[in-house]
Amino acid sequence: MSTQQKRKKLTGFGFFAMTASMVMTVYEFPSLATAKFACVFFALVGGIFWFLPTALISAEMASVEGWSEGGVFGWVGNALHSERLGYVALFCQWFEVTIGFVTMCYFVIGMISDTFGWMAPNTVPELKFFEVLILFGIINLLQLHGTKATAQIAKVGFFLGVFIPGFLLFILALIYIGQGNHLAIVISPRTFFPDFREEGTLTIFATFILMYAGIESSGTHINELENSTKNYPRTMIAMFVLAIIMDSLGGMSIAATVPQSKLSMNAGMYQALDFLMCHFNSHLGWLAGLFSVFMALGIVAEIGSWIVGPSKGLQDSAWYGLMPKWVSHQNKYGVPTYMITAQFCVVAIWDAVLTFGGGGNGNMSFLIATTLTSLVYLVCYVLMYVSYFRLIYTEKKLKRTYNVPGGIVGKTIFACCGLLCSLFAFAVSFIPTSALPSSDGARFVRILTYCFLGTVILAFTIPAFRRHYLKKLDLSEIRVMHFRLLWHRVPPVVQTAVDAARKRHHVVDVNGHLVRMPKDKNGKTTSVEKSDRFEHPDS
Repeated sequence: MSTQQKRKKLTGFGFFAMTASMVMTVYEFPSLATAKFACVFFALVGGIFWFLPTALISAEMASVEGWSEGGVFGWVGNALHSERLGYVALFCQWFEVTIGFVTMCYFVIGMISDTFGWMAPNTVPELKFFEVLILFGIINLLQLHGTKATAQIAKVGFFLGVFIPGFLLFILALIYIGQGNHLAIVISPRTFFPDFREEGTLTIFATFILMYAGIESSGTHINELENSTKNYPRTMIAMFVLAIIMDSLGGMSIAATVPQSKLSMNAGMYQALDFLMCHFNSHLGWLAGLFSVFMALGIVAEIGSWIVGPSKGLQDSAWYGLMPKWVSHQNKYGVPTYMITAQFCVVAIWDAVLTFGGGGNGNMSFLIATTLTSLVYLVCYVLMYVSYFRLIYTEKKLKRTYNVPGGIVGKTIFACCGLLCSLFAFAVSFIPTSALPSSDGARFVRILTYCFLGTVILAFTIPAFRRHYLKKLDLSEIRVMHFRLLWHRVPPVVQTAVDAARKRHHVVDVNGHLVRMPKDKNGKTTSVEKSDRFEHPDS
């Protein structure tokens, strides 16, 4: 292995740190607290039956030769032989981030509002709407000169605004519970299991799925990981244990100290810290305020780190003819300015719908935003699991550097667990959560349904104009997915581009079969992949 290749390799710890930064957050802890002590049950079930399967399956799909383009875009598109379905998965992965931006801005506003005792910014819809726009707009402007500085700020923000406050909350809560103080919840074997007689309890499960979401992003780096066969499962098991501990402690810490009737979805972290610090020393209330400001700044840094990344995937999709060419425009710092401008407009729409749709109820707006985020992301995951079934049953010969353990039986079990959990979480998300008054249930479902249907329609509508988008591209600019190289069915509009791609990848027609025959480092030609059959378009 060359020095350059070694330099590209990720150590097990480096991979773990990168994965943790993608998955770990604190702004969802108040939502988890609505499950009370049952949050531990939900964390375990979600971790075992969804988190692990998703992590392992993502790694195998990412390691398939030729499937690396665009993450889920390449996995779904190549497996299902459809660029459009690949785009839908990618679109949903990006679109949920635009909803998440509103949720994170709500968190920042709620924390600052409760810390300084300014109730109006978090309760007056008109004021809250403009606060989200201004906050998100400023963060966008800071990204226009590139993301190098943003990455450093994100690291500091994660440490000061996520790790330290979260760790402090856990320690103080454990001491408080250990001393036998009065708790706002009942901790017993009976309350460990959710009360399934209450329909709203099931909705909370989708929140736990959202806490684990994003784990597939690290799977795209599987080929950069040292000794991936051993290090990847070890990293995921460590991540699995850490995620369950953090989510369980985070939810319990808030639930045990803040009564459900007073719990704020936006500022629950501040409420818990303020209570605990004042309990141990009445003069330390100001310290809770200081950590709240740190948490708000940490979330601002997290927003900044997510602004350019997800939109970059959609920017790349323009070269496949799935979006207008203008989407691919970049400034001199490599920032997709047109795309993040469009992203800002989408966030502004979500801001209006969620803020005014909540009718001034902060919890309502926050819960609609988080639930909608889960629903949209789950569409991506369902497509990903369906694609994986096709990979393991019809594409067994494809070369890959990582395999989910257990052979075909193990792969099927993992895939079934993940798919069924995703479908279950999707279905129960439409049940109004028990954290909302019963009078708000109908409005919650109505807004959620309309927003979700609008998102899905948009995801399928944009790539429907592919023929028009392709006319704006030069043949040398058009990219084609890997499956097109060895698949006999090619749309006439991309036939020339596919022929050029086949030539670049050394794909030739051998006795009616398309065969990829690259040369190795010694100049020897080897047959790597072969199509079942091939019909030339002129025949």
